[in-house]
Amino acid sequence: MRRKRQYIVLSFASTARAMGWEKECAARGIPGRLIPLPSEITAGCGLGWRMPPEDWQAWQSQLNDAGYDAATPVEQ
Repeated sequence: MRRKRQYIVLSFASTARAMGWEKECAARGIPGRLIPLPSEITAGCGLGWRMPPEDWQAWQSQLNDAGYDAATPVEQ
């Protein structure tokens, strides 16, 4: 059985914002990946960016204006 881990999931108001975020992260080398939102998070488009909490801590100050709606800790 796989052990659950903590992640930070960023949610977006639209699919276009989520896709733009994915492109921006790839260009800047920001770790993470685009995922369907977990059921405990409700957002406009149903997509989110998942990253480990330690990466969130390292990048958070550079991401504040980046276009996501909320950052939510989840266990997956």
